[in-house]
Amino acid sequence: MASDKVLQLSDSDFDSTINSDQPTLVDFWAPWCGPCKAIGPVVEELAEEFQGKVTIAKMNVDDNPVTPGKFGIRAIPTLIVFKGGEVVDQITGAVGKSQLVDLINKAM
Repeated sequence: MASDKVLQLSDSDFDSTINSDQPTLVDFWAPWCGPCKAIGPVVEELAEEFQGKVTIAKMNVDDNPVTPGKFGIRAIPTLIVFKGGEVVDQITGAVGKSQLVDLINKAM
């Protein structure tokens, strides 16, 4: 079950979401990607834990090809932390929760 705390982004609402003073973690994924499915529950846990402090979002790269292209995403899952519309940090692959928490904490 997907968490209602994780935003589902599209090419059309992406820029308005990341242009925030609050850090935004975006998980670029696809339904056919095994590692993406593996990291999904971790992303949802982060959305619960950082609620109100960090925006947690996912973007399906198959449905939204423009934005991943802008950021040169070649492999998924790729998770990028944005703050004020700028890339703060990024990580590729199904990494552990502690690595994602570190990524978020650096941006806060």
